[in-house]
Amino acid sequence: MKIKLIANPIAGGNALASIRRAQECLARRGCTVALALTGARGDARKAAAAAKIEGFDRIVAAGGDGTLNEVINGLAPSSIPLAFLPLGTTNVFALEAGIPFDVEQACAIALDGTPQPVCLGLAGETRFLLMAGAGFDADVVYRVSGRLKRWTGKLAYLVGGLRTLAGPSAAPIEVAREDGTTVRGYHVIIGNGRLYGGRFSVTPDASLTEAALDVCVFLKKGRLPLLRCAAKIAAGRRLARPDAETFKARSVTVRGEGVPVQIDGDYLGRLPMTFRALPGELVLILPAGSPGE
Repeated sequence: MKIKLIANPIAGGNALASIRRAQECLARRGCTVALALTGARGDARKAAAAAKIEGFDRIVAAGGDGTLNEVINGLAPSSIPLAFLPLGTTNVFALEAGIPFDVEQACAIALDGTPQPVCLGLAGETRFLLMAGAGFDADVVYRVSGRLKRWTGKLAYLVGGLRTLAGPSAAPIEVAREDGTTVRGYHVIIGNGRLYGGRFSVTPDASLTEAALDVCVFLKKGRLPLLRCAAKIAAGRRLARPDAETFKARSVTVRGEGVPVQIDGDYLGRLPMTFRALPGELVLILPAGSPGE
């Protein structure tokens, strides 16, 4: 099997050593491995786009959710199977799909797992796999320092969250559904998967294989309602009215003056923006019995 391994050497902790172990593990199974190490933002996307025309049997992304997002945006739409080795800070997709954090076990799934067509999300012109957000969470991502994230991991998001809470009140947003009806609120999370920010769940009914996105609009203004919702999420409780409105959609357009947007944990831009489901654009390698398989 001819494999393109696209890897981020500064993801998480000692990523480079893990990448070398992955190379050795794949080679022991008789694979020919072409390694592409990323050095700057956009490198993973370019490497994946090149791999589409280079005759590889499989592509393996090694890093965090941001690296995986770049690879997807370079690869999709494509029928070339894509596997993932989790090396990053949070690795929400690995938790969602049940991919182990042990390098050799993850390599075994990359080779022996089940190829499964999945649905992607599209935010403006950029694809996402896990989720998108506009409002508080995107403002947190916008404020996170890349250097602090490399040194402290998840603590960087806590710092960003405190900065956002101490800042100005959230601007209102409007979420327009396909039927023309609208929902007004102050934050929105658009889930393509169940998990969010780790093992938390804001869109528990979302599925990577369903041709729809799960939308959760936070309805109330202010810090206290937001903190109350966060406490419910942390306790594993579903959000519902009067705190939030949830629904499924193939497409939504979100408007809000200068409100930031994030996808898969990385800052993307500002509203207004349209979010759409893109079924069948990607084939992921999943463990047998995973939620997406």
